[in-house]
Amino acid sequence: MSGLRSELDAAGITDPRLRSSYRAARELNAVHGRTYYLATLLLPRWKRPHVHALYGFARYADEIVDDLDSTLTDEAKAQWLRQWGNRFLTALATGSVGVGVGVGVDGSGAGSVGAGDAGVLPAVLHTIRRFDLPVAYFEAFLTSMAMDLTVTGYATWDDLMVYVHGSAVVIGLQMLPILEPVDASAEAYARDLGAAFQLANFLRDVGEDLRRGRVYLPQTSLDLFGVTRERLATGVVDGPVRRLLTHEIARARELFRSARPGIRLLHPTSRDCLWTAFHLYGDILDEIERADYQILDRRVSVGLGRRLTVATPALIRATRSRRHPSTS
Repeated sequence: MSGLRSELDAAGITDPRLRSSYRAARELNAVHGRTYYLATLLLPRWKRPHVHALYGFARYADEIVDDLDSTLTDEAKAQWLRQWGNRFLTALATGSVGVGVGVGVDGSGAGSVGAGDAGVLPAVLHTIRRFDLPVAYFEAFLTSMAMDLTVTGYATWDDLMVYVHGSAVVIGLQMLPILEPVDASAEAYARDLGAAFQLANFLRDVGEDLRRGRVYLPQTSLDLFGVTRERLATGVVDGPVRRLLTHEIARARELFRSARPGIRLLHPTSRDCLWTAFHLYGDILDEIERADYQILDRRVSVGLGRRLTVATPALIRATRSRRHPSTS
């Protein structure tokens, strides 16, 4: 907890209610976003609470859609997401967080991520105002989360990218002011990096998403290789499935390559955070290949040893960059 206190102190966050909210967001990041959280630790202390807040907002909405009480229907989840999103947008417009913002889906606050005295919204609202983040980014995100409750597949790559814009690209754009770009062209690279991270997650979670009734691979790709949902549901990775996954991994890697130059357009104290996330999310694709594409009945992950191998030298570099800042 002393680490959290030092982060909040460095960010100039003194209000007890705000500190409680930032704490809730940090806990979400630590529990659910191992790679994301590890990378965040490479940022200067004052930036970390704001990254936690944005992650907490995204994760809480994702929990409403995917991980809350399984007895809830999609219609009930959609209603709760609308209510929570409307409270957020109203609070953003009025400057007041209403009663119940952090309670659970049943109104009790019990057993739900982000529940508690404050919840994550005060922190994210504070971060939005501090960095003057456009409301449109958050509206687009909520729209994509709602799509998860009604859309089970995407006909084309362009259709999928509509969803990805709201689910991932805008998150990269939300993060950008906190990371302090040194050139306006960094925005285009942030868009590609957000999409690359999302595609890596899609590929890692093909089997898990399929069991939820969703496929985040374009139908045109499935058709190209003669793969159907029914074929994926068998859990058998045969030649057509392997070729499909190879094709989609190559597409994801192209986005990683496109995004890579943008990391140097960030403030030196932010670069090691992004380099770490870049390598570890990219490693998901390597792990899929290492597992011989056996991802329909299991979830591959980047091991702790690899995460530490990437993060430890980055931590040393990040510490040095804070002591000797440079814009080069």
